[in-house]
Amino acid sequence: MLTIRKATDRGHADHGWLDSHHTFSFADYYDPKHMGFRALRVINDDRVAGGKGFGAHPHRDMEIISYVLSGSLAHKDSTGTGAVIQRGDIQRMSAGTGVTHSEFNASKTEPVHFLQIWIQPDKHGIAPGYEQKTLPAPQGRLQLVASRDGRDGSVTIHADANVYTGNFGAGESAQLSIDERRGAWVHVARGRVRINGKELSDGDGAAIVGESLEIAGIDDGELLVFDLA
Repeated sequence: MLTIRKATDRGHADHGWLDSHHTFSFADYYDPKHMGFRALRVINDDRVAGGKGFGAHPHRDMEIISYVLSGSLAHKDSTGTGAVIQRGDIQRMSAGTGVTHSEFNASKTEPVHFLQIWIQPDKHGIAPGYEQKTLPAPQGRLQLVASRDGRDGSVTIHADANVYTGNFGAGESAQLSIDERRGAWVHVARGRVRINGKELSDGDGAAIVGESLEIAGIDDGELLVFDLA
């Protein structure tokens, strides 16, 4: 079964410096029908103005992934890590027993567009950790970018989840087998694609349960796929 969540149905917050769309309930946006999908708790589609960002704030017991679509994001945290995340990079921060971090637009003038993703971990109370790799979304196929065992060069997350990215143009397609005991969430970051025969575009999402995933490109589509226990 495929269930589509249109971009226009998401929660929205415009703070001036931050324009954010929430796929699932977050902050002041609450919808009991959309609290997450399996272990996937948050997909925030964030656009941050130049020189602005999220000041230091704490998290616990969450796997947090940042995925930059354009611009660059400056990260600092209480483990002593400091890095700039750009398009093609994927960042994983395990909050574990507690971590304080900040995320700021690395440019004073140009906006940054990124996805903030939260996945609930298998275990609470792990040591905080950070990992960043350059893994550009490939053309015409899916690439594993995050997994519990860090296989195929992906970043390691402390959850039974596999995260894939890919770009698909017209005539390009891919398939992903989903175990019947698991489910998949697809998020279209930009462009247009067909998912199991249904057209999705920028910001749209879809839950897939009881069937495998078939992707067909329409117009320069970039997407993320979450295969979840």
